[in-house]
Amino acid sequence: MIRLGVLIVVVFLAGCSLHKPIKVELSVTPPSEYLGNKATAEPGLPLDQWWLSFHDERLNLLMTELFAQNLELTQSLARLQQVESAFRITRSAQSLQLSAGASQSRSQQPGLNDDFIGNNQQLSLAAGFELDLWGKLAAQTKAASLELSASRQNVQTVYLGLSARLADLYFLAVEQRAQLALTEQSIASFADTVVRVKSRYRAGLVPAVDMYQARQSLSGAQAARYLFEARLAEAEHAIAVLLGRYPERSPDGSLEQLPTAPNLFVVGIPTDLISQRPDLQAALQRVEAADARVAVAIADRFPSISLSGGYGSLRQDVTAGLIKGEFWNLLGNLAMPIIDGGRRQAEVDRQEAVLREAVAIYQQKVLSAFQEVENVLINNFATGQRVERLAETAQTTGATLRLSTARYLAGLTDYLPVLTAQRADFDISSRLLSAQRQLLADRISLARALGGDWMRDKMNSRLQLEKDKK
Repeated sequence: MIRLGVLIVVVFLAGCSLHKPIKVELSVTPPSEYLGNKATAEPGLPLDQWWLSFHDERLNLLMTELFAQNLELTQSLARLQQVESAFRITRSAQSLQLSAGASQSRSQQPGLNDDFIGNNQQLSLAAGFELDLWGKLAAQTKAASLELSASRQNVQTVYLGLSARLADLYFLAVEQRAQLALTEQSIASFADTVVRVKSRYRAGLVPAVDMYQARQSLSGAQAARYLFEARLAEAEHAIAVLLGRYPERSPDGSLEQLPTAPNLFVVGIPTDLISQRPDLQAALQRVEAADARVAVAIADRFPSISLSGGYGSLRQDVTAGLIKGEFWNLLGNLAMPIIDGGRRQAEVDRQEAVLREAVAIYQQKVLSAFQEVENVLINNFATGQRVERLAETAQTTGATLRLSTARYLAGLTDYLPVLTAQRADFDISSRLLSAQRQLLADRISLARALGGDWMRDKMNSRLQLEKDKK
């Protein structure tokens, strides 16, 4: 009766939940729409493979190469496979453990009359299984499964970040080529001005200072060229390394004119961001994994029961005769912690603190993600307005330069207005190129901040390809 009563109590307690999972909530209630979303009549572009919105075939080819060759991505996939293996190891604890064994021996020992000679052969199967009375093993498996899901989200975050980095570098290189082309045009214009001023100086029509000022403008433009060449080389080197190559320069014929920035991508509402951003999903799953590990620590304070058994056959041929037959055994083991110096309770407390930290990390990441999107939206609007104003200014400075040059050559003014107009026109044109590239970068940042799910298909295709190679 006592044994039956103990069994009933154990079964009853096994059906009780030792730990109630927490419900993760945001620390703040997000608004119904983004503050920085300036409504326009233009339709939003889809986030799926956002780089296609730039309509640049060269960029599309580089993205394909990036996803196949980037070494950071290879590292992330290898880490994912490690976590997947760790999950399978953890999950195996819930399964029946079965092993087979075989042995054969021959021995000789001295006896009173004759030596004792024996042959021994044995085949056996051994099985073991732990009863998961308190859900400890299930909680361990759940935590490992959530860590695996979080690692998958991390890989998707790498895909998203790498694609944005490549596009940023690509258009930075295009801008530097455009800056170089602008600089070459300015150098040619300044050189022509130097020739004209020099001719007028020799004719005694202008003072020497005009010639020196003209040469100064020419030298300044020539000096700027080296800066743009260095920045172009750095961008191209970075692109090559992203693609898994040795640092190299892009071939001749590369794009030298910045494209028009596409429309904004579909922004949606703030609450959608949590499901769209893989880093937020990873943080949430790590909260759930930490919660599961709290359940493991609590269950570890309760008794554990494991069963084991063995079955086999024995054949022993000795001097006295042949002994053969089958053998088996069953064993039940109960382990119940009584005194451990508070170690198990301390582990529960530690895991609960880890859980609180994970919740705070998740909530902080969500707030930072909202902030990132709001900032990027404002930057897209502000940079767009800046591009428009700079374009208007560039038209004005160009007209001013033409007029001041004509008046100078006609002898109506001195050289100072021409010098001022030349510097203003070159400066505004260069700033306009930088602003146009910045607007492209802001579009890229918006795509990265909003997330999406296109990375999942890229990741699964890459994983399947690697499996097929094995």
